[in-house]
Order: sequence, then C-alpha cells, then structure tokens
Amino acid sequence: MTTASQVMILNRLRLSPTAILAAFAASMVALPLIGVVLAALGPDSADIAGRDVARYAATSLWLGLLVGCLTAILGTAAAWLVVMHRFPGRRFFSWALALPLAAPAFALAYGYADLLDVAGPLRIWLRDQWGHDLPFEIRTIGGAAFILSAAFYPYVYLAMRAAFVNQSVNVLEAAQMLGCGRRTMLFHVALPMARPALAAGVALAVMECFADYGAVQFLSVQTLTTGVVRAWSVYGSTASAARFALPLLAAAALLFWVERASRKGQVHESGRARWRDISPLPLGRLGQVAASLFCTLLLLAGLVIPAGWLLWKLLAARPDWAWLLASLKNSLLLGLAGALVTVALATMLALGTRHLPLAGRIASLGYATPGAVMAIGLLAPAGVIWNYMPSSGTGIAILLLILAYAARLMAAALEPIDAGLARVTPSMRQAARSLGRSEAGAAWSVELPVARGAMLTATLIIFIDILKELPATLILRPFDFDTLAVIANNYAQDERLGQAGAPSLLIILLSLPAVIWLTRRVTLARPGQQDDSDWKE
Repeated sequence: MTTASQVMILNRLRLSPTAILAAFAASMVALPLIGVVLAALGPDSADIAGRDVARYAATSLWLGLLVGCLTAILGTAAAWLVVMHRFPGRRFFSWALALPLAAPAFALAYGYADLLDVAGPLRIWLRDQWGHDLPFEIRTIGGAAFILSAAFYPYVYLAMRAAFVNQSVNVLEAAQMLGCGRRTMLFHVALPMARPALAAGVALAVMECFADYGAVQFLSVQTLTTGVVRAWSVYGSTASAARFALPLLAAAALLFWVERASRKGQVHESGRARWRDISPLPLGRLGQVAASLFCTLLLLAGLVIPAGWLLWKLLAARPDWAWLLASLKNSLLLGLAGALVTVALATMLALGTRHLPLAGRIASLGYATPGAVMAIGLLAPAGVIWNYMPSSGTGIAILLLILAYAARLMAAALEPIDAGLARVTPSMRQAARSLGRSEAGAAWSVELPVARGAMLTATLIIFIDILKELPATLILRPFDFDTLAVIANNYAQDERLGQAGAPSLLIILLSLPAVIWLTRRVTLARPGQQDDSDWKE
C-alpha cells in the first residue's frame, strides 16, 4: 500500500508542463557554461602560460574595482539630487540620466580616444589651460575606468533612484525633525536603507565592465574578455580561450551571489506612508546651479560629447553605405530574432520557476556571464554539428549566436516578465482551472495576456542589448555576416574613427527611442514623482 509520504514524493517528482518548459529554458543557459568547463579541461594547442591569465585577471579586477567605485558615487549622487532636491531640469534629468544606456561603451571609447589624442581638440584645450601637456593617456586603466563608468553609471542611478523614492517618508521626516542635515540624512538614514539597491546596481555595472570587449580592446587594456577573444582569434585555441573564461565564470558566480544576497535585504513596507510623495528639499541659487551642472556633466560625459564628436568626424568621412546597410539589416534581424527567442525562453522560465526555482538561479548566473564566455562554451557543440552537417554552417552559426544571446540575456528578460506575472492572483488561476483549463491552458489564456506589456518591455531591453553585443558576435558569426557593432570594431582597429562613427551612431539611434520610452515609463510610474515647477524654491 502506498503511504502518504510516498504520494508526496511522487507528486514532487511529477513535473508540470510549465516546470518542464522552465527546465528546458534553464538548460539553454547551462549548456554553454558546461561547455566552457569541458573545453578548459581539453588539450591546449597554444602555449599560453598561467601567468598570462593571472595578469589579465589582475587587470580585470582593478578595472572592476574602479568602475564599481565610480559608478557607486556618480549614480548615488545623481539619484539623491533628483529624488530629494528641487533644481532646474529636475524632471528632465530624472529620466534623461539613464540615456547613456543607449550608447555602447565602444562608441564612447572611440569618441574620447579621438578627442584626447595628441592633436585632439580637448587635449589641446587642456594643455592651453594648464600650460603644459597633461600626462594623461586615454589607453590606460584609468581612462578605461572613466569611459566604462560614464557608460554604466545608469545601472546604479536607476537602482538608487527607485530605492530612494520607495523609502519610508516617515523615517526621512523624523530625521529632519531631529535636526539631521542633508549630509547626515544621506549617509546615516537613506544610504543604510538603500544598501541592497546600491549593491545590486554596482554588481550590474561591474558585470557589464567584465563583459565589455570593444572599449577595452580599443584602449589596449588587457582584460580577461580580451584574452578570451585573442586566444580564440589569434591562437585558434578553444581550450586557452576557455581557461581565460574560467576566472570570468567565477567572477560571474560571485557577482550573481552579491546581487541575489542584496535582494534579501530589501524591505517591503506597507501602509500609506510609503506611497506619499517625497517633498524635495529646497536648494539655494548656488546649490541649484551646482545640481543642474552635475547632472548635465553626467549626461554630457555619458552620451552627448562622444556621440557628438563621432557625428562631427562622420561629416568628413565617406562611409561604405552598401556595407553599412547590409550590416544594419543583419543587426536588425539578429536583434529581433534574438529578442523573440530570449523572451519566449524567459516566459517559459517565469511560468515554471514556482515549481522549479533552481531554473531561475541558473538563468541569473547566465546574465552575470560575459557574452565571450557563452560563445566559447558553444564552440564545442558547434564543432560536432559542423562535422556531421558541414553544409549547414551559416544556419547553425546564426542559431548558435541567437542561443548565446538568449543564454546571456535571459535573466534580463525574466525580471520584467516576473513583475508582469505577479499581477496574476491565485484566484485568477483557480478560476481558469475551475473552468476546465489545464495549467498550461490557464497560463496561455490568463497569465500571458496579463503580462503582455511586461513581455514587450523585456523585448525592447533584449533588443537594445543585442544591438550592442560584440564579443559573442565576433566569435560565432558566420563568414561575411557583419553587424553594426562588428564593422564599427573593424573600422576602429584601422584607426578610421570617422567611418566607425556611422555604425556606432546607428546603434545609438536605434536604441535611443526604446531607452527613452523605458526610462520615462520607469521613472514617471514611481511614487513620489512631483509635478512642481523645476524652478520653484
């Protein structure tokens, strides 16, 4: 006779259809991660010493620490000013400070490298101001840290803005009544409560720093990601590339743990006080000017100056329009296909994680893993497929490239879809089941329509990220299949920055409307948004 405990065990082992789909989606992330480990254990055809890996790892660590510190300071300061103070342009900056997310980091590197060249106008101006040439060379870790911080501070800004807006108004008002000044309130009240958001935002910025290839490679900064691509493209050694990738995989696991641990410290308050508007503190005229100037400089550094300079250089160049249009078509096709596949897999994951929570953790680890690592992990199965099906090289390469995008970005799509599905109450699911719908049928007819807007948001996020992705595309793309990011990289390697500006600016133009829509939707939907005039005292 079957005991009650045996029945419970059998029910746990009997996976629902949504759990099976979630397991399938998670396996798409796990496949390249397992491939990296297996490739690293294989024979190595290149003579790359362990000290090279250690040197590249040390550079990545220093760069990550610098970017983490800079983005934490810049993003937190900008969020505190926008949420808690009234100054000219406050409502505009509340969403515009996230616009650098539309620009790939390599576009910023191209613009600043030319501006700060020996004969560049910015470097000439600085030399005139100081009376001598500054000992500043853009191709250094410091220069790379500045550029990557300008590109990635919005991750910290958005996280900290949301944290400040959602903090208890009663606590802030109590601090004011007890005589706390602005500095005391920030460091002793607001920041301790927002520490989980700060850790999550900095972790995301450092993840992107470790994953970047185009900017650091152009600036001659040897990081682990450049080592992965160099070991594969120069030495033709998948094993060496995988050994460069292993420290990145370990760093991804650590950053994933930090990001997940930070969420456990988030406090979800109840009560009407949480949703009352935060009254911004008045600033004097000098303080208003300083706040507006700080936010303006952030926006200029992260988008306007490098993009404007690339546009200026482009006016004197003659782009290869046929190559540019073909690459634009390839980028759009990959972006749309990759976004649809990623969102479909993320939706499977979101529907099944309540039965299989481990699947969500695996997908989150994929987001912390650089695209170059995902691509190296897929080279081994690609080789097996090409041995048995040599005539299907182009099609298989594109499918593997889309899979690399999905494995890398699935967690980014999972977040908004999870938020959309959270609007589905248990009673809605029970009503669908009582009408004879299966679990999969209830998900199709009830849950997915409710989450339709969140799925659109996720599609736009993934589309933007795929447009900017470079290392995975370089490794897995078929022969003569170029994207905008690839041709920008090719032009930059030839020091033709005028021509590199055309594809870089096209990526920005394609991404900017989606980023504007997303950031305005996020910021204006938050509680605490004021409708007062920007100039009001």
